[in-house]
Amino acid sequence: MPRGRYSLHDPHDHTPLGEEHFHCAPGPSGWRYVAQTTTPSTGPTGNGPGTGHQEPTVTGSVDLTLDDLGRPLRLELHAASWQVRGAALDGVTWVRTDPTGTHATEGNVRAHAFTGTSPAFYIATSRLLRLTPASPPTRVRLVAFTDPVLAPRTVDQTWALIRSEAHTTDNGPLTVDEYQVNALDTGEQHTVHIAGDVVLAAPGVELEDLETPPSVFP
Repeated sequence: MPRGRYSLHDPHDHTPLGEEHFHCAPGPSGWRYVAQTTTPSTGPTGNGPGTGHQEPTVTGSVDLTLDDLGRPLRLELHAASWQVRGAALDGVTWVRTDPTGTHATEGNVRAHAFTGTSPAFYIATSRLLRLTPASPPTRVRLVAFTDPVLAPRTVDQTWALIRSEAHTTDNGPLTVDEYQVNALDTGEQHTVHIAGDVVLAAPGVELEDLETPPSVFP
């Protein structure tokens, strides 16, 4: 069961946005990812009594379960007291609740899956598409929930697996997949590196700590 920490930052100006402390693993239904998001870690402050590292504050959470085909069986997101619960149903369906808990809005889009700021969604999309280096660029429609209020937005992307390479590690060979992702609305292009169920590098994402090796999907 991989367990670790990602740091999240603005991909354009590199402003720190926070951290995501996660654990994930394949299971009977497919794959599950659970994480807490926090404010960025800070270093020692001041020299007097009571100073030191400032404890990060929990800002939200992610709970995502995929089936064997990579479809979202269950999604629950929390951020700034907003909440989203969703699943694959007639495309994708979700309920978004405001911080007061008095208003809930339901949405449904003929899309393939969900996405957002969590690195979990890169794993989820790669599991859904099951690309090989011989596969042509594949189009996918996703519903993105954007921080801090988890507002839904439909996005269209193409994914292509550029290369898949095995690297020697102390725990045996580790296969790293390099994907090229294109946003069809803006033409923006970026690269994502994934090993098993861990994102090694992506725009706005850095793997800071990993206690156990990535899981190997069958």
